Amino acid sequence: MDRFFLKHSETIFVLIDIQEKLAAAMKMKDAVVENCLHLIELSKLLDIPVVLTEQYPRGLGRTLDEIRKAIPSYEPFEKTSFDCCSEAGFIPKVSSYGRNSIVLAGMESHICILQTALGLLKSGYAVQVPADAVCSRKKGNHKTAMHFIRDAGGVITATETVLFQLLERAGTEAFKTISKRIR
Repeated sequence: MDRFFLKHSETIFVLIDIQEKLAAAMKMKDAVVENCLHLIELSKLLDIPVVLTEQYPRGLGRTLDEIRKAIPSYEPFEKTSFDCCSEAGFIPKVSSYGRNSIVLAGMESHICILQTALGLLKSGYAVQVPADAVCSRKKGNHKTAMHFIRDAGGVITATETVLFQLLERAGTEAFKTISKRIR
């Protein structure tokens, strides 16, 4: 049951490939970006580490401006592997935080999100994927990826579920800030 529970002191957000040329091809880009911005805001409030990746930035461009500006430190982990875990340095970077739960968000559900989720699960991490914070160019590919990740042992969730699970209770300043954002 542990994989279903998130604690801010045990969680890392991994934002995958929210890049200019890739995002331009996504129909659900706006909702995914908005939900990623909610996660970034929560990361600042609760001191949750964020790892940002970029797939072949020379070809796909850099991370979207709105994400770059929101993230406290723009230090993208550049990669060419679809599975972030297959890229030298990624697992050591994630491991350096000493946390065991990872929330994945970004693009594309059926490629880099799926393969990274599988790699993280294989490496012993609990993985949650908010289905509304990831997307693919085609709805069917997105849907298939969510089933695949769930079948592999990942938890498919929603951004608001992640936010409120990590907030734990109402009445805090962090709760008030996030509540205003999602209205």
